[in-house]
Amino acid sequence: MRDRVGLGWRGELAASIFEHLEAIEVLEVIAEDWLHLARRKQAALRAVACERPLLLHGVSLGLASSIPVHDRRLACMARLYETVRPEAWSEHLAFVRAGGIEIGHLAAPPRTPATIEGACDNIARAARAIGATPVLENIATLIEPPASTLDEPAWTSAILRNCAAPMLLDLHNLYANALNFGRDPAQMLAEMPLQRVAVVHLSGGHWLKPEHAPARLLDDHLHDVPEAVFELLELLAQSVPQPLSVIIERDGNFPLFERLLAQMDQARAALGRGRAARALREAA
Repeated sequence: MRDRVGLGWRGELAASIFEHLEAIEVLEVIAEDWLHLARRKQAALRAVACERPLLLHGVSLGLASSIPVHDRRLACMARLYETVRPEAWSEHLAFVRAGGIEIGHLAAPPRTPATIEGACDNIARAARAIGATPVLENIATLIEPPASTLDEPAWTSAILRNCAAPMLLDLHNLYANALNFGRDPAQMLAEMPLQRVAVVHLSGGHWLKPEHAPARLLDDHLHDVPEAVFELLELLAQSVPQPLSVIIERDGNFPLFERLLAQMDQARAALGRGRAARALREAA
């Protein structure tokens, strides 16, 4: 196994992805774009999976919640997973609904022992329904979850440890949370359960500057990956021995495809620098 760098599949990028497939080592697909299609249409993803390793990424299960995940949602994900047969599937450590209301975005629950227990119950149910444990992603938040008794690294580590689950480490989410709440990004990275990281997301965002409130960095997937996030990737590659699958995420405001290819090359360079530094340290 070796480090791999790839791209999130988006319909607007499909033609360019196929044209430059030799430069893309892994692809990630948003599950919800395909969940409710007929099996014959879902099978098109299987053809893509035969061309490149494919990761299936969920955004709507709401695993980090005291509310049990709906059986119907799990059944739809299991059906898609069975049809596509991806290399792995992932979801967020977030809640997305409460009291029958869809809130429309990924929200951070209070970081407490109770939400650790609720998340672990949901993750276990999801793993049984789908036949594979999800790779779990940290999320960005603009507010500190109220009533929290744990910080983000401790809360995340407890869930991954109790569920024996791998991690999808979104480095821009980590970077945004660190800056928004007065943390050092490198120190926050070091406190995460890095030994469990299997997949990495890289994306960009922009600053919100309200008149009567502190500025906040919003993770919007509409901007280039900042240099500071590539530096965090280098630190991660220096810190862990396991291979990493790195995905560039872009959801809109699409640049020329050559710019996305250049960001993938930046990711490869950061991984290379980190691996070289680790090798030097181990040889000393």
